[in-house]
Amino acid sequence: MPWVYLHAIKDYSDMVWHLENCPEAKVVVNFAPVLLEQLDDYEQQMRAWLDNGAEMNDPLLNLVAGVTPIPKSAKEREEVVSVCQRAYAPTMINVLPHFRELLDMVRCNDSKEGLDNICVSYVNDQFFTDLLVWYHLAWMGMSVRETDYRVDALMDKKSHFTVEDQRTLMEIMTDCVASIIPRYKALMERGQIEISMTPYGHPIVPLLIDFASMRDALPDAPAPKYNGYPDGYERSKWHMEHGLKVYQQHFEAKPKGVWLSEGAISSAAVGLLDEYGFKWTASGEGVWRHSCEASCIDQHDYHSKRALYQPLQHGSQKCAMFFRDDGLSDMVGFQYKDWHPTDAANDFAQHMENIANFLGDKVEEHVVSVILDGENAWEYYFDNASHFLKEMYSKLSSHPRVEMTTFSEALESGAKIRHLPVLKSGSWVYGSFSTWIGDPDKNRGWDLLVEAKQCFDKVVKSEKLSAIDLQQATEQLAVCEGSDWFWWFGGYNPSDSVQDFDRLYRRHLKRLYQLLGETPPESLDIPISMGGGDMENAGTMRRN
Repeated sequence: MPWVYLHAIKDYSDMVWHLENCPEAKVVVNFAPVLLEQLDDYEQQMRAWLDNGAEMNDPLLNLVAGVTPIPKSAKEREEVVSVCQRAYAPTMINVLPHFRELLDMVRCNDSKEGLDNICVSYVNDQFFTDLLVWYHLAWMGMSVRETDYRVDALMDKKSHFTVEDQRTLMEIMTDCVASIIPRYKALMERGQIEISMTPYGHPIVPLLIDFASMRDALPDAPAPKYNGYPDGYERSKWHMEHGLKVYQQHFEAKPKGVWLSEGAISSAAVGLLDEYGFKWTASGEGVWRHSCEASCIDQHDYHSKRALYQPLQHGSQKCAMFFRDDGLSDMVGFQYKDWHPTDAANDFAQHMENIANFLGDKVEEHVVSVILDGENAWEYYFDNASHFLKEMYSKLSSHPRVEMTTFSEALESGAKIRHLPVLKSGSWVYGSFSTWIGDPDKNRGWDLLVEAKQCFDKVVKSEKLSAIDLQQATEQLAVCEGSDWFWWFGGYNPSDSVQDFDRLYRRHLKRLYQLLGETPPESLDIPISMGGGDMENAGTMRRN
């Protein structure tokens, strides 16, 4: 799937650009280590193609670069058109008239199927080249459009893109992807941002450690067939240690904080962070509320959210926990896209001032945590939220009562830490693990993973794998342990995305068996989930 390089040229580049343009703004940026590796991998493959024509692994990149010829069959051509519509039309397609016209050309009727085989068969190869170029121009971030003259030249040309134009587009994207990590590192080194990490493969650590952690928020939900994930604590340590290794290779430092994948925390997961000496982690308001209720914290403090704006420490654990203001975070993630940018920034600042007024004079002891995806929200804003983010950073960084900061700086400058007797397990999505477990399809995904891990353990114990084979199998297991597979399983998500991730998940599990020298079970030929729902924002984000 092409999402890493597409988000790199749009969102990762734009987010760092806004920070570079507003040096007074401070934020925490979280990188999953596997994302760092993918950005490296894309840069190397794209440069290898530019240097010597080496074929790349990404099918879409090969098509837009001209490495793969335009397909001849109507079915394959329909697939190209379908892929080139994977963007939010109101803000990314309809605002580019030439892109919109190309797509309209292959809609010969108003049938439910949308595309007509006859239409797709009649258009020539040049049509598909133009469509592929425009799709990538649509994904180009405002930062690249405003700073790279080559993008303007391509947009001004409008049609009949040549082989030279395709190469120019690849050069633009390669330069952009290559710049991402160095630019964020430069901001970290000058103290403007803090960069945290997740465990390597983005697993749901509390569930790896203990399936029973789901019971804090889902006491009656069905559970997987197996009682737990074999040696889940050791696997969690592997993800932590491997993640640290990758992080240090890229940033030449050790992170002070960890965003456990999806803000998924439990007492055991936070204890794991203590083992590695991390200073902070964070989660969602639902986890905070459940924990306050169980801890019998003064009802006024949690009904009014007063305690939400202080870091907490659980029991005798040292790692401080910050909790997301769901209302403010979701305003940015879901609501402000429909507002005028200036009004939205003013509204956000007013909310901050209201919180300051409520907290009283000692506001320096309090921290308001606004946490959301660094990529998925912006395509629903016009111009990739460029105007909104510019206004918001400018207003907050110069506000007389608001200090933009990082979690580590907040702890170092005296944010008052409060004791939390009971920590309830959960994530930033609904305060539970319902997005990853407790549904028949999700549970089936876990059962298949447990069986693969049991096979892995048996083969490793037999000592028949070479050191290289063992390393490859271990890393492949980490891919299978990632959280996103389970996110997509279930009937409430769009069927196309569900089926894509279902196929990929089972392919990765089969690959694990093959690396272990074992025959994949026939159960991996049976789809896990079909989807069919219509989740907000195409299912990529969840509103609390």
